[in-house]
Amino acid sequence: METKKNCRYAVACPTSMGVRITPENRLAVGATKHYMMQSTSAESNVLNVASSLGNECLVLTKWVEGSPIAAFIQAELRARNIRFEGKTVPQGGPWGYRHQFNIADSGFGLRAPRVWNDRAGEVGRTLSADDFDLDRIFGQEGVQILHLSGLIAAMSEETTQCCLELARAAKKYGTLVSFDLNYRATFWKGREEELGKAFHEIASCADILVGNEEDFQLCLGFKGPEAGGKELGSKIDRFKEMITQVKEKYPNAQMFATTLRQVVSANEHLWGAIMLAGDEWIVEEPRPIQVMDRIGGGDGFTGGVLYGVLKGWKAEDCLHFGWATGAMAASSLYDYAEPADEKQVWDIYAGNARVQR
Repeated sequence: METKKNCRYAVACPTSMGVRITPENRLAVGATKHYMMQSTSAESNVLNVASSLGNECLVLTKWVEGSPIAAFIQAELRARNIRFEGKTVPQGGPWGYRHQFNIADSGFGLRAPRVWNDRAGEVGRTLSADDFDLDRIFGQEGVQILHLSGLIAAMSEETTQCCLELARAAKKYGTLVSFDLNYRATFWKGREEELGKAFHEIASCADILVGNEEDFQLCLGFKGPEAGGKELGSKIDRFKEMITQVKEKYPNAQMFATTLRQVVSANEHLWGAIMLAGDEWIVEEPRPIQVMDRIGGGDGFTGGVLYGVLKGWKAEDCLHFGWATGAMAASSLYDYAEPADEKQVWDIYAGNARVQR
Protein backbone atom coordinates (compact mmCIF):
# COMPACT_ATOMS: atom_id res chain seq x y z
CA MET A 1 0.00 0.00 0.00
CA GLU A 2 1.58 3.28 -1.10
CA THR A 3 1.00 6.70 0.44
CA LYS A 4 1.06 10.05 -1.27
CA LYS A 5 4.53 11.61 -1.53
CA ASN A 6 5.81 15.10 -0.69
CA CYS A 7 3.22 15.74 2.01
CA ARG A 8 3.63 18.03 5.00
CA TYR A 9 1.55 15.80 7.27
CA ALA A 10 2.00 12.08 7.81
CA VAL A 11 -1.35 11.56 9.55
CA ALA A 12 -4.25 13.94 10.21
CA CYS A 13 -7.48 13.42 12.12
CA PRO A 14 -10.60 15.28 13.23
CA THR A 15 -11.15 15.03 16.95
CA SER A 16 -12.68 16.54 20.05
CA MET A 17 -9.84 17.17 22.49
CA GLY A 18 -10.35 16.87 26.23
CA VAL A 19 -8.51 15.94 29.39
CA ARG A 20 -8.26 12.72 31.34
CA ILE A 21 -7.71 12.67 35.08
CA THR A 22 -6.42 9.47 36.66
CA PRO A 23 -5.85 8.66 40.34
CA GLU A 24 -2.21 8.27 41.26
CA ASN A 25 -0.85 4.92 42.45
CA ARG A 26 -3.62 2.94 40.72
CA LEU A 27 -6.19 3.90 43.34
CA ALA A 28 -9.88 3.96 42.45
CA VAL A 29 -11.76 7.10 41.42
CA GLY A 30 -13.19 8.61 44.57
CA ALA A 31 -10.61 6.91 46.80
CA THR A 32 -7.86 9.50 46.37
CA LYS A 33 -7.34 13.26 46.45
CA HIS A 34 -4.49 13.18 43.94
CA TYR A 35 -5.04 12.90 40.19
CA MET A 36 -2.75 13.12 37.16
CA MET A 37 -4.15 15.15 34.22
CA GLN A 38 -3.32 14.59 30.57
CA SER A 39 -4.71 15.77 27.25
CA THR A 40 -6.61 13.07 25.44
CA SER A 41 -8.72 11.89 22.53
CA ALA A 42 -8.87 8.51 20.83
CA GLU A 43 -7.90 9.99 17.47
CA SER A 44 -4.93 12.07 18.64
CA ASN A 45 -3.66 9.01 20.54
CA VAL A 46 -3.40 7.18 17.20
CA LEU A 47 -1.27 10.01 15.78
CA ASN A 48 1.17 9.81 18.67
CA VAL A 49 3.20 6.87 17.35
CA ALA A 50 4.08 8.62 14.09
CA SER A 51 4.58 12.01 15.77
CA SER A 52 6.90 10.54 18.43
CA LEU A 53 9.02 9.03 15.66
CA GLY A 54 9.56 12.38 13.94
CA ASN A 55 6.60 12.69 11.59
CA GLU A 56 4.55 15.87 11.55
CA CYS A 57 0.89 15.14 12.30
CA LEU A 58 -2.22 17.32 12.41
CA VAL A 59 -5.28 17.50 14.66
CA LEU A 60 -8.42 19.21 13.33
CA THR A 61 -10.50 20.33 16.28
CA LYS A 62 -12.24 23.23 18.04
CA TRP A 63 -11.33 25.33 21.09
CA VAL A 64 -12.99 27.31 23.85
CA GLU A 65 -11.76 30.90 23.94
CA GLY A 66 -9.80 31.82 27.05
CA SER A 67 -10.05 28.32 28.52
CA PRO A 68 -7.06 27.25 30.63
CA ILE A 69 -7.96 23.66 29.74
CA ALA A 70 -7.66 24.51 26.04
CA ALA A 71 -4.26 26.11 26.70
CA PHE A 72 -3.15 22.99 28.59
CA ILE A 73 -4.22 20.69 25.75
CA GLN A 74 -2.49 22.85 23.14
CA ALA A 75 0.76 22.81 25.12
CA GLU A 76 0.54 19.03 25.45
CA LEU A 77 -0.02 18.59 21.69
CA ARG A 78 2.98 20.79 20.92
CA ALA A 79 5.11 18.66 23.22
CA ARG A 80 3.89 15.56 21.37
CA ASN A 81 4.92 16.98 17.95
CA ILE A 82 1.27 17.25 16.88
CA ARG A 83 0.12 20.40 15.10
CA PHE A 84 -3.44 21.62 15.43
CA GLU A 85 -5.94 23.76 13.58
CA GLY A 86 -9.43 24.83 14.56
CA LYS A 87 -11.72 27.70 15.36
CA THR A 88 -11.86 29.25 18.82
CA VAL A 89 -15.35 30.07 20.05
CA PRO A 90 -16.57 32.03 23.10
CA GLN A 91 -17.46 29.96 26.13
CA GLY A 92 -20.88 31.55 26.38
CA GLY A 93 -20.88 31.76 30.16
CA PRO A 94 -20.48 29.09 32.85
CA TRP A 95 -23.11 26.86 31.22
CA GLY A 96 -21.70 27.19 27.72
CA TYR A 97 -18.99 25.29 25.87
CA ARG A 98 -16.11 23.40 27.44
CA HIS A 99 -13.66 20.58 26.77
CA GLN A 100 -14.63 17.09 27.91
CA PHE A 101 -13.41 15.45 31.11
CA ASN A 102 -12.61 11.75 31.14
CA ILE A 103 -12.29 10.41 34.70
CA ALA A 104 -10.76 6.94 34.85
CA ASP A 105 -8.72 4.68 37.06
CA SER A 106 -6.31 1.94 36.04
CA GLY A 107 -7.73 -0.83 38.20
CA PHE A 108 -5.55 -3.30 40.05
CA GLY A 109 -5.57 -7.07 40.18
CA LEU A 110 -9.18 -8.27 40.07
CA ARG A 111 -10.53 -4.72 40.55
CA ALA A 112 -11.37 -3.70 37.00
CA PRO A 113 -10.65 -0.21 35.61
CA ARG A 114 -13.62 2.15 35.58
CA VAL A 115 -14.22 5.08 33.23
CA TRP A 116 -16.61 7.99 33.71
CA ASN A 117 -17.12 10.36 30.78
CA ASP A 118 -18.30 13.90 31.50
CA ARG A 119 -19.03 15.46 28.08
CA ALA A 120 -21.91 17.91 28.58
CA GLY A 121 -21.33 21.12 26.60
CA GLU A 122 -18.40 19.60 24.70
CA VAL A 123 -17.20 22.11 22.11
CA GLY A 124 -15.94 19.37 19.80
CA ARG A 125 -19.52 18.28 19.11
CA THR A 126 -19.88 21.40 16.91
CA LEU A 127 -16.92 20.48 14.67
CA SER A 128 -17.52 21.30 11.00
CA ALA A 129 -15.53 20.82 7.80
CA ASP A 130 -16.24 24.51 7.08
CA ASP A 131 -13.88 25.31 9.97
CA PHE A 132 -10.93 24.24 7.79
CA ASP A 133 -9.39 25.03 4.41
CA LEU A 134 -9.50 21.48 3.05
CA ASP A 135 -8.05 22.41 -0.35
CA ARG A 136 -4.98 23.86 1.36
CA ILE A 137 -4.58 21.02 3.89
CA PHE A 138 -5.12 18.11 1.50
CA GLY A 139 -4.28 19.70 -1.85
CA GLN A 140 -1.42 22.13 -1.22
CA GLU A 141 0.24 20.94 1.99
CA GLY A 142 -0.72 17.28 1.61
CA VAL A 143 -1.67 14.49 4.02
CA GLN A 144 -0.54 10.90 3.63
CA ILE A 145 -3.23 9.28 5.83
CA LEU A 146 -6.50 10.66 7.17
CA HIS A 147 -7.52 8.75 10.29
CA LEU A 148 -11.19 8.69 11.25
CA SER A 149 -12.74 7.09 14.30
CA GLY A 150 -16.30 5.98 14.88
CA LEU A 151 -16.22 8.00 18.10
CA ILE A 152 -15.89 11.39 16.43
CA ALA A 153 -17.96 10.25 13.43
CA ALA A 154 -20.93 9.40 15.68
CA MET A 155 -20.61 12.15 18.30
CA SER A 156 -23.16 14.54 16.77
CA GLU A 157 -24.88 15.36 13.51
CA GLU A 158 -22.24 18.05 12.93
CA THR A 159 -19.26 15.75 13.48
CA THR A 160 -20.82 13.03 11.32
CA GLN A 161 -21.09 15.45 8.41
CA CYS A 162 -17.58 16.75 9.11
CA CYS A 163 -16.10 13.26 8.85
CA LEU A 164 -17.99 12.57 5.62
CA GLU A 165 -16.63 15.74 4.02
CA LEU A 166 -13.09 15.04 5.23
CA ALA A 167 -13.23 11.53 3.76
CA ARG A 168 -14.41 12.95 0.44
CA ALA A 169 -11.61 15.55 0.44
CA ALA A 170 -9.04 12.88 1.25
CA LYS A 171 -10.13 10.72 -1.68
CA LYS A 172 -10.17 13.74 -3.99
CA TYR A 173 -6.52 14.47 -3.25
CA GLY A 174 -5.15 10.92 -3.09
CA THR A 175 -4.87 10.64 0.70
CA LEU A 176 -5.31 7.18 2.21
CA VAL A 177 -8.23 6.84 4.63
CA SER A 178 -8.02 4.83 7.85
CA PHE A 179 -11.30 4.13 9.66
CA ASP A 180 -11.51 2.59 13.13
CA LEU A 181 -15.20 1.78 13.57
CA ASN A 182 -15.18 2.12 17.39
CA TYR A 183 -18.88 1.44 18.02
CA ARG A 184 -20.40 3.10 21.11
CA ALA A 185 -24.05 2.30 21.85
CA THR A 186 -24.66 5.59 23.67
CA PHE A 187 -23.56 7.56 20.59
CA TRP A 188 -25.79 5.57 18.22
CA LYS A 189 -29.00 5.61 20.26
CA GLY A 190 -31.81 7.11 18.16
CA ARG A 191 -29.51 7.71 15.16
CA GLU A 192 -29.05 4.15 13.89
CA GLU A 193 -30.34 4.70 10.32
CA GLU A 194 -28.50 7.99 9.81
CA LEU A 195 -25.21 6.69 11.18
CA GLY A 196 -25.50 3.41 9.29
CA LYS A 197 -25.57 5.35 6.00
CA ALA A 198 -22.71 7.65 7.03
CA PHE A 199 -20.50 4.80 8.23
CA HIS A 200 -21.19 2.92 5.00
CA GLU A 201 -19.96 5.89 2.93
CA ILE A 202 -16.83 6.35 5.05
CA ALA A 203 -16.09 2.60 4.93
CA SER A 204 -16.50 2.71 1.14
CA CYS A 205 -13.74 5.35 1.02
CA ALA A 206 -11.47 3.58 3.49
CA ASP A 207 -8.20 1.94 2.53
CA ILE A 208 -7.69 0.59 6.06
CA LEU A 209 -10.55 -0.71 8.24
CA VAL A 210 -10.05 -1.45 11.94
CA GLY A 211 -12.67 -3.06 14.14
CA ASN A 212 -13.71 -6.21 15.91
CA GLU A 213 -16.50 -8.57 14.93
CA GLU A 214 -19.12 -6.60 16.88
CA ASP A 215 -18.03 -3.28 15.32
CA PHE A 216 -18.64 -4.59 11.80
CA GLN A 217 -22.02 -6.00 12.79
CA LEU A 218 -23.33 -2.94 14.62
CA CYS A 219 -21.77 -0.19 12.48
CA LEU A 220 -22.08 -1.68 9.02
CA GLY A 221 -24.96 -4.14 9.41
CA PHE A 222 -23.16 -7.41 8.77
CA LYS A 223 -24.69 -10.59 10.08
CA GLY A 224 -22.28 -12.33 12.39
CA PRO A 225 -21.28 -15.96 11.82
CA GLU A 226 -22.67 -18.66 14.06
CA ALA A 227 -21.23 -18.29 17.54
CA GLY A 228 -18.58 -20.83 18.40
CA GLY A 229 -16.69 -21.51 21.59
CA LYS A 230 -14.86 -18.95 23.66
CA GLU A 231 -11.45 -20.35 22.78
CA LEU A 232 -9.08 -18.26 20.67
CA GLY A 233 -9.36 -20.45 17.56
CA SER A 234 -13.12 -19.98 17.39
CA LYS A 235 -12.81 -16.21 17.74
CA ILE A 236 -10.21 -16.01 14.97
CA ASP A 237 -12.27 -18.23 12.66
CA ARG A 238 -15.39 -16.09 13.22
CA PHE A 239 -13.42 -12.90 12.57
CA LYS A 240 -12.02 -14.34 9.33
CA GLU A 241 -15.52 -15.30 8.20
CA MET A 242 -16.77 -11.79 9.01
CA ILE A 243 -13.96 -10.00 7.19
CA THR A 244 -14.43 -12.14 4.10
CA GLN A 245 -17.94 -10.64 3.88
CA VAL A 246 -16.67 -7.13 4.60
CA LYS A 247 -14.00 -7.32 1.90
CA GLU A 248 -16.61 -8.24 -0.73
CA LYS A 249 -18.77 -5.23 0.17
CA TYR A 250 -15.89 -2.76 0.59
CA PRO A 251 -13.38 -3.66 -2.12
CA ASN A 252 -11.53 -0.34 -1.81
CA ALA A 253 -10.10 -1.42 1.55
CA GLN A 254 -6.72 -3.13 1.31
CA MET A 255 -6.14 -3.82 4.99
CA PHE A 256 -8.41 -5.05 7.80
CA ALA A 257 -7.18 -5.44 11.37
CA THR A 258 -8.16 -5.80 15.00
CA THR A 259 -6.58 -6.64 18.33
CA LEU A 260 -7.15 -9.84 20.29
CA ARG A 261 -7.36 -9.32 24.04
CA GLN A 262 -8.09 -11.60 26.95
CA VAL A 263 -8.09 -10.05 30.42
CA VAL A 264 -6.32 -12.13 33.07
CA SER A 265 -6.34 -9.24 35.56
CA ALA A 266 -6.06 -5.46 35.43
CA ASN A 267 -2.29 -6.00 35.52
CA GLU A 268 -2.00 -8.75 32.93
CA HIS A 269 -3.60 -9.35 29.55
CA LEU A 270 -3.11 -11.82 26.75
CA TRP A 271 -2.47 -9.51 23.81
CA GLY A 272 -2.64 -10.43 20.13
CA ALA A 273 -3.74 -9.12 16.75
CA ILE A 274 -5.04 -10.27 13.37
CA MET A 275 -4.89 -8.68 9.92
CA LEU A 276 -6.03 -9.37 6.38
CA ALA A 277 -3.83 -7.55 3.83
CA GLY A 278 -4.75 -8.33 0.25
CA ASP A 279 -5.32 -12.08 0.38
CA GLU A 280 -2.83 -12.69 3.20
CA TRP A 281 -3.97 -13.47 6.74
CA ILE A 282 -1.51 -12.58 9.50
CA VAL A 283 -2.15 -13.65 13.10
CA GLU A 284 -0.13 -12.57 16.12
CA GLU A 285 -1.09 -15.17 18.71
CA PRO A 286 -1.94 -13.59 22.07
CA ARG A 287 0.83 -13.66 24.65
CA PRO A 288 1.05 -12.23 28.17
CA ILE A 289 1.81 -8.54 28.64
CA GLN A 290 1.98 -6.61 31.88
CA VAL A 291 -0.50 -3.73 32.01
CA MET A 292 -0.12 -0.43 33.82
CA ASP A 293 -3.23 1.18 32.29
CA ARG A 294 -5.19 -0.53 29.53
CA ILE A 295 -6.79 2.62 28.10
CA GLY A 296 -5.30 3.45 24.68
CA GLY A 297 -3.96 0.01 23.81
CA GLY A 298 -6.16 -0.27 20.74
CA ASP A 299 -5.27 3.25 19.60
CA GLY A 300 -1.60 2.43 20.11
CA PHE A 301 -2.04 -0.65 17.92
CA THR A 302 -3.70 1.36 15.13
CA GLY A 303 -1.02 4.04 15.37
CA GLY A 304 1.71 1.44 14.96
CA VAL A 305 0.00 -0.15 11.96
CA LEU A 306 -0.36 3.25 10.29
CA TYR A 307 3.31 4.02 10.96
CA GLY A 308 4.23 0.82 9.14
CA VAL A 309 2.03 1.84 6.21
CA LEU A 310 3.77 5.24 6.12
CA LYS A 311 7.13 3.48 6.00
CA GLY A 312 6.02 1.19 3.19
CA TRP A 313 6.60 -1.97 5.23
CA LYS A 314 5.13 -5.33 4.37
CA ALA A 315 1.86 -6.11 6.13
CA GLU A 316 3.41 -8.59 8.58
CA ASP A 317 5.78 -5.91 9.91
CA CYS A 318 2.92 -3.40 10.19
CA LEU A 319 0.98 -5.84 12.36
CA HIS A 320 3.96 -6.72 14.55
CA PHE A 321 4.88 -3.07 15.06
CA GLY A 322 1.24 -2.27 15.93
CA TRP A 323 1.14 -5.15 18.42
CA ALA A 324 4.20 -3.69 20.14
CA THR A 325 3.01 -0.06 20.19
CA GLY A 326 -0.32 -1.25 21.59
CA ALA A 327 1.54 -3.10 24.34
CA MET A 328 3.64 0.04 24.91
CA ALA A 329 0.53 2.19 25.42
CA ALA A 330 -0.82 -0.35 27.91
CA SER A 331 2.48 -0.22 29.83
CA SER A 332 2.15 3.54 30.41
CA LEU A 333 -0.09 5.69 32.59
CA TYR A 334 -0.67 7.85 29.50
CA ASP A 335 -3.29 6.62 27.05
CA TYR A 336 -0.96 6.76 24.05
CA ALA A 337 2.27 5.10 22.95
CA GLU A 338 5.33 7.35 22.98
CA PRO A 339 8.23 5.38 21.45
CA ALA A 340 11.75 6.83 21.68
CA ASP A 341 12.76 5.12 18.44
CA GLU A 342 11.88 2.13 16.26
CA LYS A 343 14.38 -0.10 18.07
CA GLN A 344 12.51 0.33 21.35
CA VAL A 345 9.32 -0.91 19.67
CA TRP A 346 11.00 -3.90 18.03
CA ASP A 347 12.61 -4.83 21.36
CA ILE A 348 9.13 -4.92 22.89
CA TYR A 349 7.93 -7.19 20.10
CA ALA A 350 10.95 -9.48 20.60
CA GLY A 351 10.38 -9.60 24.37
CA ASN A 352 13.77 -7.99 25.01
CA ALA A 353 13.44 -6.06 28.27
CA ARG A 354 17.14 -5.99 29.01
CA VAL A 355 18.49 -2.65 30.18
CA GLN A 356 19.68 -0.33 27.39
CA ARG A 357 22.90 1.50 28.25
